[in-house]
Amino acid sequence: MTDQTFPPTKPDVVVIGAGWAGSIMAKELTEAGLNVTMLERGHDHSTAVEGTYPGSIDELRGAVRKRLFQKLAHTSLTIRNKPNETALPYRQLAAFLPGEGVGGAGLHWSGCHFRVTEDDLRLRSATIERYGQKFIPKDMHLQDYGISYKELEPFFDKAEKVFGTSGEASSVQGKKTGQGNIFAPDRSDHFPLPAMADTFSASVFRKAASEAGFHPYSMPAANASQPYTNPYGCQMGPCNFCGYCSGYACYLYSKASPNVNILPALRQDKRFNLITQAQVLEIMLDDTRKRATGVRYIDLKTESEQIIEADLVILSAFQLNNVHLMLTSGIGKPYDPVSQTGTIGRNFTYQTITSSRVWLPENRFTNQFVGAGGGGVAIDDFNHSGLDRGKAGFIGGSPIWVNQAGLKPITAAQNSGGKGAPRWGSAYKAAMIDQYKHSLAIDAHGSNMAYRDVYLDLDPTWRNAYGQPMLRMTFTWKDNDIRMNQFVVNHIGDIAQAMGATKTSLNSLHPGQPFDSRVYQTTHLNGGVILGNNPKTSALNRYLQSWDVSNLFVIGSSAFPQGMGYNPTGLVAALAYWSAYHIRQTYLRNPGPMVHA
Repeated sequence: MTDQTFPPTKPDVVVIGAGWAGSIMAKELTEAGLNVTMLERGHDHSTAVEGTYPGSIDELRGAVRKRLFQKLAHTSLTIRNKPNETALPYRQLAAFLPGEGVGGAGLHWSGCHFRVTEDDLRLRSATIERYGQKFIPKDMHLQDYGISYKELEPFFDKAEKVFGTSGEASSVQGKKTGQGNIFAPDRSDHFPLPAMADTFSASVFRKAASEAGFHPYSMPAANASQPYTNPYGCQMGPCNFCGYCSGYACYLYSKASPNVNILPALRQDKRFNLITQAQVLEIMLDDTRKRATGVRYIDLKTESEQIIEADLVILSAFQLNNVHLMLTSGIGKPYDPVSQTGTIGRNFTYQTITSSRVWLPENRFTNQFVGAGGGGVAIDDFNHSGLDRGKAGFIGGSPIWVNQAGLKPITAAQNSGGKGAPRWGSAYKAAMIDQYKHSLAIDAHGSNMAYRDVYLDLDPTWRNAYGQPMLRMTFTWKDNDIRMNQFVVNHIGDIAQAMGATKTSLNSLHPGQPFDSRVYQTTHLNGGVILGNNPKTSALNRYLQSWDVSNLFVIGSSAFPQGMGYNPTGLVAALAYWSAYHIRQTYLRNPGPMVHA
């Protein structure tokens, strides 16, 4: 493998984006005997460099100056809450933190590695079957994936083995096997590694949740609980709960990332070629506009425009970038919220999350400096398929969890004391110390549904450094999101009481609350290039192949028709392996549409 500054001889495949989705696709397609060139607009990253201790755990460089995140100086997006508002540029990373460079967001993610509920994949059908068509709000766009859990299960299993995921199953091949999530669908095999150990906070939550009548389980974590070698021969070291996962490269090689779990093997393959600092501007099409011929990009090292041709194009950048490139390339029809026609930009969704805080007695120390990104204890009592949503009055759901990932000093100083706490002086210092020593956070991490007037399109005013229109996000919270979040957060008080809490600060969305781009939510953005069975309401077929351009596959959370209660990475990986499998088994033998409309 070489990192070049010029296009090599025409490859079979060009992959756009070097995160989880792109790395999986590149590995699978080189294994199929194809020559693959991967383009990444950021710099090359390796854990040996970015993860060097102690610089890798510098909170000022990592969380404050955001060294592993996207730089917004050259390209960003604009944001507004409603279609009748003027969107303004997102100038400082806050609400969400896309990655940049080799590994993408997969280098700095936390490690929470969930699957899906079976209803996540057929949410529209399941909702109508149980509650009737009228239960779906008029402007809510619910859609089935067109893929069943049974079909995806082998690919969830494969991804977990590649990631070195730690967890405990409840049932394997129909047999009760452990103390895992009783609401989770059946598995074909165990997790490759045992569950992570509980932090003190997680153990307190586990006991209290059980006493309150709920069903706690260890969160599946792509943080290695033991030494591990994955199917590609890539090695991981055991996690030591240092507390520097989210926003950081793991210096112990304990957190799964493309840089640790796939790229070391991929870089050794002579059929693989990586070009970094390549800003892709366009997926090029032939005269029929039904076939991609390659991509046009700017080599940022030489500031020269380049073209690379390929027979197969894999678009696997971050969700927002997938949508933007589809729009700027003129592939598919842009979504129109008035006529509700078009598919590119449709069904944009996010994650509905709020964090509450519970204080324990002074003789109980929560040791918040300890943590692992994916480790923790969760309950799915308000996320599973059997929850009576008709009675609760919302569609979707939300796990509740204690996911102590390590509270750093700067963050602790900025967010202390709870609602109404003093912001300066001796009282502030006392509240900060008390919170750091004796409190814990409990998150309600919920789904977000798609709506007619929540979408992505090209901004008519603002342009990036390359002369292209910026992507425009129109998004805010809806009544369904707020009802769901309030319903779930109300039950956190029951758990806090069982903990023996001395004080609680419950945080939920409130009616009419708009989305605030200044406050971190998650980096779990979904939709915009969604899959489905109908080309009028989806951009991709069930294999993530473009309905309009048959040699283009779009991989990532941009394919999700709506949000879910879990983090998206597990489903992104499973869908990538699913798509790659069918490219290898079907498309390469007979190139063309794999599903006919």
